Amino acid sequence: MELVFSKWVFVFSLCCWLIFSVAVAVEGVHGGSKVRGVNLGGWLVIEGWIKPSLFDGIPNGDMLDGTQVQFKSVTLQKYVSAENGGGMDISVDRDDASSWETFTLWRVSELEFQFRATQGQFLTCYGNGCSVSATAKSASSTETFQIERNNNGKVHIKIKSGTYLQATMDNQLTADYPGTPGWDDNAATFEMTIVANNLHGDYQLANGYGHNKAKQVLEKHRNTFLNVGDFEFLYRHEINTVRIPVGWWIAYDPDPPAPFIGGTLEALDNAFSWAEDYSIKCIIDLHAAPGSQNGMEHSASRDGTTGWPTSSDYISQTLHVIDFLASRYAKHPAFLGIELLNEPSAAEVPLDTLVSYYKQGYEVVRKYSPSAYVIICQRIGSADPLELYQADIGSHNLVVDLHYYNLFDTFFVNLSAIDNIQFIYKSREAELQALNGANGPLVFIGEWVNEWNVTSGSQSEYQDFGRAQLEVYNAASFGWAYWTLKNDRKHWDFEWNIRNNYLRLSSSEKKVFNSLRWLLLASICFYQCQILELVENWI
Repeated sequence: MELVFSKWVFVFSLCCWLIFSVAVAVEGVHGGSKVRGVNLGGWLVIEGWIKPSLFDGIPNGDMLDGTQVQFKSVTLQKYVSAENGGGMDISVDRDDASSWETFTLWRVSELEFQFRATQGQFLTCYGNGCSVSATAKSASSTETFQIERNNNGKVHIKIKSGTYLQATMDNQLTADYPGTPGWDDNAATFEMTIVANNLHGDYQLANGYGHNKAKQVLEKHRNTFLNVGDFEFLYRHEINTVRIPVGWWIAYDPDPPAPFIGGTLEALDNAFSWAEDYSIKCIIDLHAAPGSQNGMEHSASRDGTTGWPTSSDYISQTLHVIDFLASRYAKHPAFLGIELLNEPSAAEVPLDTLVSYYKQGYEVVRKYSPSAYVIICQRIGSADPLELYQADIGSHNLVVDLHYYNLFDTFFVNLSAIDNIQFIYKSREAELQALNGANGPLVFIGEWVNEWNVTSGSQSEYQDFGRAQLEVYNAASFGWAYWTLKNDRKHWDFEWNIRNNYLRLSSSEKKVFNSLRWLLLASICFYQCQILELVENWI
């Protein structure tokens, strides 16, 4: 009799475990046990690749902040060079161009620029007759040059007084060319090569257009890119959360520091109202921190550098932004949590600096809410997410955000469709199981996408890839969020994927649930048979 009772206890326990393993709940989320989310990328933080047309009207649009250029003297046939990357006079003596011969633009106006050498110094010239050097630690009028261009890739460069630079016969760059040069072969004419023009973020847009025009462009974008109808679409497809990227300047709305444009706070308020109407929760994601935490356009870096970890003032300012957001939204019915920082660079942001900030940010949020989720993003690059589990950042409702892309790494370049899918099942699933089993924060796949490097993938292959990701990412203890809701690149566009049946949300989740349900039923049947047999033998 005791044996029969034990069997029944075991069956009951098994049922409970199976049921609750499916229903680990995220507090406050509607329509499901975990976050089923979508990112609102490219809306309140600009990423030019999401909507390139935002930049179409910028004059000299190929010479934005952060553009990298090289100059070659047409008479000497030598490149302009900052020896050792900066710190001394500029020479014009290199046959080939590399990093010392590459300068990063700071745009002052449509025609005026400052040039930054690889070690961070700016090119400077005190006036007529000077030799140009890369020695200035900051930039003002003596570091500002005007560029004149023709249609054949040639340029003239002159200082504020109007004197043109020339490459001298002794390989110096000096501000003493007599008169106005033509476009023939003369010492004041250079061939300009644009090496990289990769940054198209808020800084480039606002500084490229200038304040008044940028305000018109961004107001139109913020009012039309998303609207309440998009939240109705998300609700119909059982999305219960949106992750909303914002920039640090939102805390200074409506008049943020130049060149940033106000208006993002009003748009975020609208998003919270729309979300509340459709029982959708909001995660505010600090995507861009002062000084930039990763040097990318989506962190509003001016020139590709990462200044955030180098300045205690930047970090204090970031905590002020978190305080502002938490105090404003903590009591809002649609509020779920705050992500303290998106994608800090493993190469540039030391772990101890990041952990210290995360601990302070956690406490700031807790001032306003004892239960809001505080989300901390893993460092991008060569960093193990377990480093955050070992940091003792917070004790309640702490979440680690991982970003899973089968992109941005040479490892994925030549993988086939099957290879990509197997990677999800073998590598991603194993990591998620390990993190779910760790004693610490919940796990959130805060960004993923139904895109890869496979050329000419068929619809069924995309469906299989999406299904594999959903089956695996559904196991994350906090949930997941797709990147992104809208995008000119269709496979990155969540709405396009759903409408065109390239991503099917329900099938993968039903498959997981049905597998568990059948496992549960099979287990119950098995043990019922065993118990009946034991009872019969006992009788």
